[in-house]
Amino acid sequence: MSADLDALYQKIKEDAEAGGYHLNPDTEFTKSLIAGLMKNEERYGYQACPCRLTRGEKALDLDIICPCDYRDPDLSEFGACYCALYVSDEIARGEKRAVSIPERRPVEPSGHHEEEMELVSLKGLPFPVWRCKVCGYLCARTQPPEECPICKAKKDRFERFI
Repeated sequence: MSADLDALYQKIKEDAEAGGYHLNPDTEFTKSLIAGLMKNEERYGYQACPCRLTRGEKALDLDIICPCDYRDPDLSEFGACYCALYVSDEIARGEKRAVSIPERRPVEPSGHHEEEMELVSLKGLPFPVWRCKVCGYLCARTQPPEECPICKAKKDRFERFI
């Protein structure tokens, strides 16, 4: 398992860095989270966040498959994602510590996923769309990312697109 864990750690680290993200610099802690991802993949067939309760059904857990839908807003607001696998520049450099953050995930699904998705599409997007003025990358979220995952342009190079 150790070789598999090391290989997955390296892959996640490389993917994170290629996308402009940082993994928690505490390697032992980070590998324990990655071991949890591996365990969830064994159990459920997908890498659900190890710090959240899964519903055990991929369609209901799409929002918490790592990297989860809440990572970027958590990084922007708190400097770390919910489980602290992904951290800000300041935390990665050891200038700041990760702190406990509130859960953004709704407690219970309503059971009306298709109806909710139709309603969202009828009302429009639930978040503004931000566009990187350098490369054109688009993302829908409350605030633009700290760094563009494509060209690495900083937050101030984003404009509200929709």
